[in-house]
Amino acid sequence: MKLVPLGDRVVLKQCVAEETTKSGIVLPGQSKEKPQQAEVIAVGPGGVVDGKEVKMHVSVGQQVIYSKYAGTNVEIDEQEYIIVKQDDILAICE
Repeated sequence: MKLVPLGDRVVLKQCVAEETTKSGIVLPGQSKEKPQQAEVIAVGPGGVVDGKEVKMHVSVGQQVIYSKYAGTNVEIDEQEYIIVKQDDILAICE
């Protein structure tokens, strides 16, 4: 199945959480915090949202940082994705 976002929405695939800290401490499953970094999987067409023209600034394959409590989690074919509005993306990692 393929996800095609509408309007100014973006489909993200979350990066894998770190298993160990920089000092070498192994984290158990409950202690791991979900990373806020993700890869862009699909981008909506943009268009007019709330009466304003929206141009999409991200493209497929880019790594981005998004708001901590943003989006809707969706599971398709045993893969977990997050659908967010472009406004919830804080930065592009280069």
